[in-house]
Amino acid sequence: MRLLVVEDDHELGPAISARLRTLGFAVDHARHRAEADLKMSVNAYDCVIADRVLPDGDALTLIKIWRRAGRTVPVLVLTALATVDHRISGFEHGADDYLVKPFAMAELVARTRALCRRDQHPRLPELTVGDLTLDVPSHRVRRAGVLLTLTAKEFAVLEALMVRAGEAVTRGDLLERCWDEMSDPASNVVDVAIRQLRRKLGPPDVIESLRGVGYRIRDTA
Repeated sequence: MRLLVVEDDHELGPAISARLRTLGFAVDHARHRAEADLKMSVNAYDCVIADRVLPDGDALTLIKIWRRAGRTVPVLVLTALATVDHRISGFEHGADDYLVKPFAMAELVARTRALCRRDQHPRLPELTVGDLTLDVPSHRVRRAGVLLTLTAKEFAVLEALMVRAGEAVTRGDLLERCWDEMSDPASNVVDVAIRQLRRKLGPPDVIESLRGVGYRIRDTA
């Protein structure tokens, strides 16, 4: 899951981003409306978390522009403007949820996950390839019934491969889906994650390397 956090506060923005990254989300951070709009134009996001009052204007105006352009990405608005009228205005401009500051980080995470589940392409609760099973809600992976321990990033990569089982998934696809703009496209983070996955999944190898393209997961039965 890739998120965009739009927050100009120099402490809160990085804190939200850091917390979400520890949970396995890929997170881009913008501090202004213009920066957020630029990132939205070049990246695909599963959810946006946006402070309402930004240095270059009201985030609701930007959300309204996105909606008119056909962008349906879920948006959670963060704000200290807590009246009923303010909340109604947020929904009328296209926001999907509203969280008043100060807030508990755990609630922000829960609301973000709920919004991500409401995207246009709902994730299946369970994915299966051969004897490999990935349970999305519980973040559990089993092979031949044996529970495996994966990092959040390994889980995200495996899910991206299993959603497209039998298809070629490029390194660029995996970077776009599982990492954020802080990752160097020329680095070998994808190859490292695949190598770790292969070691944990064990034989027979279900992840096929496609030279010059990327990877494909397949049923080895």
